[in-house]
Amino acid sequence: MDLFEAAGPDPKTPRPLADRLRPRTLAEVAGQDHLTGPDGALTRLLRTRSLGSLIFWGPPGTGKTTVARLLAGETDLAFEQISAIFTGVADLKKVFEQARSRRIQGRGTLLFVDEIHRFNRSQQDAFLPVVEDGTVTLVGATTENPSFELNAALLSRARVLTFKALDEPALGKLLDRAEAEEGRPLPLDSDAREALVRMADGDGRAVLTLAEEVWRAAGPGEVFDTAGLVEIVQRRAPIYDKAQEGHYNLISALHKTVRGSDPDAALYYLARMLDAGENPLFIARRVVRMAVEDIGLADPQALVVANAAKDAYDFLGSPEGELALANAVLYVATAPKSNAAYTAWKAASALAKERGSVMPPKTILNAPTKLMKAEGYGEGYRYDHDEPDAFSGQNYWPEAIGRQSLYQPVERGFEREIRKRMDWWDKLRRERGEPG
Repeated sequence: MDLFEAAGPDPKTPRPLADRLRPRTLAEVAGQDHLTGPDGALTRLLRTRSLGSLIFWGPPGTGKTTVARLLAGETDLAFEQISAIFTGVADLKKVFEQARSRRIQGRGTLLFVDEIHRFNRSQQDAFLPVVEDGTVTLVGATTENPSFELNAALLSRARVLTFKALDEPALGKLLDRAEAEEGRPLPLDSDAREALVRMADGDGRAVLTLAEEVWRAAGPGEVFDTAGLVEIVQRRAPIYDKAQEGHYNLISALHKTVRGSDPDAALYYLARMLDAGENPLFIARRVVRMAVEDIGLADPQALVVANAAKDAYDFLGSPEGELALANAVLYVATAPKSNAAYTAWKAASALAKERGSVMPPKTILNAPTKLMKAEGYGEGYRYDHDEPDAFSGQNYWPEAIGRQSLYQPVERGFEREIRKRMDWWDKLRRERGEPG
């Protein structure tokens, strides 16, 4: 630390609005009442004066860093902050040594690790001894699901607390505080103010940054409507990482709304994904999957439509091809549903793995040699096309397994015809006195 750093920032130096409005107490933290309210999880922990190590999981701009600083102050712990983006193992060792020195002097350390999920597995292991022996109280912050990104050993030593995206009332309160800090109202009409809150997408830091842009752009007495606001700040990209949890959350939402036959919600999630820059061909592949998993033979045309939408997007590109995807999503969302083929295939796969290479009945095997004929291959086989109704009802299952019922179609459309054929099986078995 040099002399300028030791002296601290010059009070006259301009500071961003988000920094000036940083909460000074837990009660001032916006939108996290389940953690910092009178009965919040963190409030209860502070009453015991024992935090333990914590993982803060939530989207950007929800107060994770601020709350960590406040916790250090409330518990009289030295606050150390590092970022996994800029910190290596050598830096960690220095931080741990400093924490051990403080501990000898009787003071603990709260080590705040931003973006902790960016440490690899070996680096995460380095925290285990100092967390275990109490050298540091670890508070890690992550925007990614800790279940996927953090070591099980580290998770077992820390409590995960979820930070929520700020809702519109919480963001509105932040704007009220910003106006009080600035001593002037935001130059926006009521609709534009609501649009600004929506643009922030649950991010408190973002709403304050956008507000600063508006104040900078406004001339004397000028008030912007929604169109003027959009022109000034453009549009903040939705929070959506195509390789991480947002990606999986939205495709899961799309799949389940299709399965639940809600075309409106399905279109909404499709639009969300396309708007955020998702690869349209990834969506097209998943719509094909929906057609075979959740519709199947209840409407065989669904697979044709889904494949055609993929080809149409390939041919047209964006934005025209997006309408083909919308058509396919609407089709699969409103089509009759059946997972009979899906569950039957899973059962057949499990049976094949479990029973191994069991010999089929010799009746249905070809006998190209005299020896095979002598062994009974093909003996007694009945050619179905020569039978009444082109259906012989002979046994096709290995004797060691016996007849299994894997496919249970529902009474819809094309599957009614299959059900008729299966009913013939039952009738023939009863006539022959075979077990059901």
